[in-house]
Amino acid sequence: MNYEQMNNNKVLLRGRIMNEPVFSHEVMGEGFYDFKLTVPRLSGQEDVIDITVSERLMKGSDMSIGKILTINGQYRSYNKIEDEKSRLLLTCFVRDMFNDDFDDFVNIVELKGHICKKPVYRLTPFKREICDILIAVNRAYNKSDYIPCIAWGRNAKFLRDLEVGDKISVAGRIQSREYHKQLSSGETVNRVAYEISLNKVELIENGGFLDRSYNV
Repeated sequence: MNYEQMNNNKVLLRGRIMNEPVFSHEVMGEGFYDFKLTVPRLSGQEDVIDITVSERLMKGSDMSIGKILTINGQYRSYNKIEDEKSRLLLTCFVRDMFNDDFDDFVNIVELKGHICKKPVYRLTPFKREICDILIAVNRAYNKSDYIPCIAWGRNAKFLRDLEVGDKISVAGRIQSREYHKQLSSGETVNRVAYEISLNKVELIENGGFLDRSYNV
């Protein structure tokens, strides 16, 4: 992975381990495990974030439930077939992590990528502006991660007028929220949606930044 690909997608998290790691898959003899990290918000709510980590990195860390971890990594996506439909799943892929005792929890994501679906702009019943976008972020081996993002207020209005293919730089936090999903069988299940709640948006053009950006 080259320098640009590394800097297209950066995640810094500090939170508490929620469950014991569970084996996920193996690549060229190296095992990878999944677990969840909880990161409190200032409001008191918590974001529950899926983490994927190599068994090699776990050897130097205390993975006990409740322990605090600081993680550097990337936010990645993959598709999983459920109920005969493709579902986008998101996880933080760990590049480095360590235990510490700090209680200043951290949830920061920085992405550079292209808008790959037309932005969806709407107003809440209380007239608050919201815009949903999907960003394609390049990584090694000609792969891309597709990351859903949500923006509010001035950022939402700014994104509303952008086009598919526009390259942008964004920053925010990983946000989790529960919702109800009705399956084709008629059964209703509880699920968790993940997205990046944006606090900074910049439009990139010709390798540089246009003088059009907003911060919440």
